[in-house]
Amino acid sequence: MKTVLRFILLLIAFNISLSLYAQEIKIKERHKVKKSETLFGIAKNYGITIEELSEVNPEMNMPGYSLKKGDYINIPYPNDNKIVNNTTEQKQPTAQQLPISRPIKVGVMLPLHDINGDGKRMIEYYRGLLLSCDRLKKDNISIDINAWNVPIDADIRTTLLENEASKCDIIFGPLYTSMVKPLADFCQKNDIMMVIPFSISGNDVAVNSHIFQVYQAQEDLNKITTQQFIGQFKDYHPIIVDAGDVTSDKGLFTKELRQRLESVGLSYSITHLKASDADFMKCFSKNGRNIVIINTGKSPELNTLFQRLDKLKAVDNNVQISLFGYVDWFLYTNVYKDYFHKYDTYIPTTFYYNPTSNDTRWVEANYKKWFKNDMMYAIPHFGLTGFDHGCFFIGGFHKFGKTFNGMKGQSTYRAVQTPLRFRKVGNSGGMQNETLMFVHYKTDKAIDAINF
Repeated sequence: MKTVLRFILLLIAFNISLSLYAQEIKIKERHKVKKSETLFGIAKNYGITIEELSEVNPEMNMPGYSLKKGDYINIPYPNDNKIVNNTTEQKQPTAQQLPISRPIKVGVMLPLHDINGDGKRMIEYYRGLLLSCDRLKKDNISIDINAWNVPIDADIRTTLLENEASKCDIIFGPLYTSMVKPLADFCQKNDIMMVIPFSISGNDVAVNSHIFQVYQAQEDLNKITTQQFIGQFKDYHPIIVDAGDVTSDKGLFTKELRQRLESVGLSYSITHLKASDADFMKCFSKNGRNIVIINTGKSPELNTLFQRLDKLKAVDNNVQISLFGYVDWFLYTNVYKDYFHKYDTYIPTTFYYNPTSNDTRWVEANYKKWFKNDMMYAIPHFGLTGFDHGCFFIGGFHKFGKTFNGMKGQSTYRAVQTPLRFRKVGNSGGMQNETLMFVHYKTDKAIDAINF
């Protein structure tokens, strides 16, 4: 009887909490997930974005989350609704905001060949795009796709003479910097959304309003990362470890970090990977949390750092240590994953490949089914990148048409591996990706993603 009573009291408390929570964030209803339903489809049916859905269902932001039949999820009122006296007045969307009903015309202008690594990687990316088109068709989005092989020695202006090129709504490409300006000028002239998916040099995005530049220069990422580091770890004592690696570019990050720490008046320590045990240990605070940053992303030096930290913990197990790393470390996950968890590791990144996620498994299984082989071993996976890009840009264009900008309020898709969020560059420029997250390997063996 006591157990039953306790359960009833807990249930009442839960319902009261849920009611208060619903009032605070204006939950419209609870939806029971049916077989084969997707987050994209549910959001579309209720006239909300994926972002609005995830805000009232925080578990959706956890790595590895997958939607299951029978789940109950909160459905919020759309942000563009006004709630007055418990009634809803919905704004009438403008013509450009109405979902596109005709087929969306997609162009791909990348090196699609089997001659070298560039071609092989872009073929996998293109295949991911094809999978995204198939997935979007399940949500009644019609797509026409044309692809052109544009290798490094091609004159892309010849490709642009093709009849179907000027009819595109979106063009993914190019891969090479020399081709950016002619394609950008073409897209601006013909009012086409241009998605530059991979690394380039130059800054055409600053002067062309039709460009969506996914790639973020390392210098920009260093600035964003150090800024978020200060906010996330302002109560930690940073310890910068010099690995003596003259070939590493990570020193640019630690230099930026030191300047940022000094600018806000936060102290830090510097030591060397080969310092004596006494000198190494005295850098660590005994009364607070420490966070260690080494200026290399290479495996041998990382292994040595783990040995030094193990030795320090053997002497004083109470010292609190976290570790701040680099994207390169994802390549060593199979070897160092236990260490990542042991030392509460944070890795700043623009993507996260989670092989245990049901979404990841679904895409990989369908890739193998369609193309009769597995994706290449790469970090990030190019097939998953293509899938995410296709769902994000094509799905966004379907919903918002020419007004789609990829900014926070227009998120229509929860990424499998490569999340995207854009900002406007200047008054006349295009859109620049600003995605950043810290993947956190927690000491309880869980993996969390902190999105900024």
